[in-house]
Amino acid sequence: MKNYLLVFFVGSILLTACRKDEVDQFDGPSLTDIYGDFNIFTPFAVSAPTVDFGAGETVHFTAEFSKSVDWEIKVTGQTSGAIKIISGFGSTIDMSSSNWIGDITEFPIFQVEICDVELSFLNEPDVFTEQVEITSPKTNDGFLVADFESGFLSGWSTFVQSGANMDFQIKSDNFSPEQSSYFNMAGEVDWDYLIGYVYFNASAYGAPHYPLSNNPDNEYFNFMLYGEPGLNNSIMLFQFTEDDNNDGNHNGTNEDMYSLEMLVDWEGWRLVSAKYSDIPCLVNGQPAAPNGNGVHDPDKITSINMLHLANPVTGFAQSKLDYMIFTQNGPLKP
Repeated sequence: MKNYLLVFFVGSILLTACRKDEVDQFDGPSLTDIYGDFNIFTPFAVSAPTVDFGAGETVHFTAEFSKSVDWEIKVTGQTSGAIKIISGFGSTIDMSSSNWIGDITEFPIFQVEICDVELSFLNEPDVFTEQVEITSPKTNDGFLVADFESGFLSGWSTFVQSGANMDFQIKSDNFSPEQSSYFNMAGEVDWDYLIGYVYFNASAYGAPHYPLSNNPDNEYFNFMLYGEPGLNNSIMLFQFTEDDNNDGNHNGTNEDMYSLEMLVDWEGWRLVSAKYSDIPCLVNGQPAAPNGNGVHDPDKITSINMLHLANPVTGFAQSKLDYMIFTQNGPLKP
C-alpha cells in the first residue's frame, strides 16, 4: 500500500509541474489579438512638427493600441512625391520601431517640404494622419561627382553624335529624383553604338586625381539612372581611368581602366551602386586583363567617362542620369 501511495505522490508532482510549464509556455497569438476589439489607447503623433535632417536631426512616431496588429506608416512629400514606408507588428509604436532619418523607400528624394504622414493597419479599417515639415533634407557623406544643379563644370568634356532627335542637356522638371535637375540623354544613331558622352575629369575639381582613399573595398560608386517606359535599348558605360605611374595623366596602353556597363532594361529611377574593387576591366563589353598594374587604385582615378550607347539597329534610345557620388564604407542610402 505504501508503494502505491508513493507512486501516486510522485506522479502528482510531475503532472503538476508539466501543467505549470504548459501554462507558462504559450505558443501563438493571444485571444485578445485575435478576437479583441481594436482601440487606440494613445493617439498617433509625430515627435516634432519640423525636422532638420541636414543637421542630423531625426523624427519618430508614437501610438498605442489595445492589441498587437500589423501597422504601416507612409510618409509622402507634398512637393517631391517622395515616399518613406515604416512598418511593424505590435501594440506600440515608439522611437525604437519608427525612427526616421530622412531616407526614402521610393524615389524621388525628399526636399524642403511638408510631408503627409498616414498610419494604417493590415486588418483594421482605421486610418490616422499627421504632418511633419522638413526644413532641410538628409545629406549624404561622400564625394559628389555631379548632381547637375549648377550646370556643366568647365572641366568636363562632352560629345554628341550628329544623329536624329539628339537631346543631351541638363533639364529641370518633375522627373528629377534629387533636387530639381538631371542630365537627359536621347537620340538615334544608325551607324554607331555611341550616341554621346560626358567625361567627368578630375581636373574639373581642382586636382589631377579624384580625392578618394587608396582602399578600393571602401569606395562605392553610386548614381541614379532612369529607364524610359517602352524603351530598353540604352546601354550605359562608365569608364574609370587610372594614373598608375602618378605622372598626372592616363595612358591607355600601359595603365588601368576599369568599366561598369549595363543595359537599362527597367522603367523609372533606379539607384545603382558598385564597390570600386568589384568593377572589372572590359574590352568591347567582355572581361579582360587591365593594361597597368592590375590594382584598383581609386585615389589614382583621373576621369570617369560616361558613355550613352545603343545598338544602332534598335533605333531611338533615351535615359536620364543624376546624382553621381562616391561614398565610403557602404553604398549610398538616399
